[in-house]
Amino acid sequence: MQRTCLYILAIIACLAFCASPLSAQSSVDKAWSTLQSGLEKKGDDRVVAVRVLGLLEHNPKAAEIATAALDDKDPEVRAAAASAVGQMQARSALSKLAENVKAEKEPGVVMADARALIALNDPLGYAVYYAVLTGEKKSGGGLLDEQKKMLHDPKKMAQFGFEQGIGFIPFASVGFGAFKAVTKDDSSPVRAAAARILAKDPDPKSGEALIEASSDKSWTVRAAALDALSQRGDPSVADKVESRLDDDKAPVRYAAAATLIHLHDVQTGTAGGTQK
Repeated sequence: MQRTCLYILAIIACLAFCASPLSAQSSVDKAWSTLQSGLEKKGDDRVVAVRVLGLLEHNPKAAEIATAALDDKDPEVRAAAASAVGQMQARSALSKLAENVKAEKEPGVVMADARALIALNDPLGYAVYYAVLTGEKKSGGGLLDEQKKMLHDPKKMAQFGFEQGIGFIPFASVGFGAFKAVTKDDSSPVRAAAARILAKDPDPKSGEALIEASSDKSWTVRAAALDALSQRGDPSVADKVESRLDDDKAPVRYAAAATLIHLHDVQTGTAGGTQK
């Protein structure tokens, strides 16, 4: 009797063990089916379904789908695909991104391609943002002349800046009034974003471009450039930053003050720790 009970318990345990992976597999199949239904639709559903593929790092199937979507006819889908391959670190998409960033006609997609290249440690991505900020190519940069014109088309860039909204304002706390003003300011929201991204570019040319941008006619670009110079942490630019303490815009003055303090801390070795 005891042996029979043990036998029955063993069978139950075996069935439970075997059922578990089957159940999990069924859930995964359902998940892929759900995702596939979104990928087959048009509009926002497809954009979101492509974008969330970025959550699937090291998944060859997801990487293949996202890479194929880089050539989608819908520019929003192409931008979502670029974001996805960057997030999932799909290095297999590098050549396609590099190819597309040189031929793309939509500003938003160009920016998304560039961000993905940066995420994948390709310096071509920084070259795009350098061109957006300065209007010039870096030596060896991959932008075409017609792309530079496109990126500085006031109507296109104003629309793109408005669509991206508060993410392009250097400091969200500047308030809604400033937000409304900045979204009417042609390409400055996008150029401000470019300045902040160049904070991580080790190329000295980007550092020089940021110093120049700290005197830009747009206060949002000035503030973003100072933010980036602070992040770069090069004390040798402190004298250039000091002049912005007298800026006519309060956010720029405050950014300059914080940047100067941080650069002093870097120089004295107290940044990130307690002063001795």
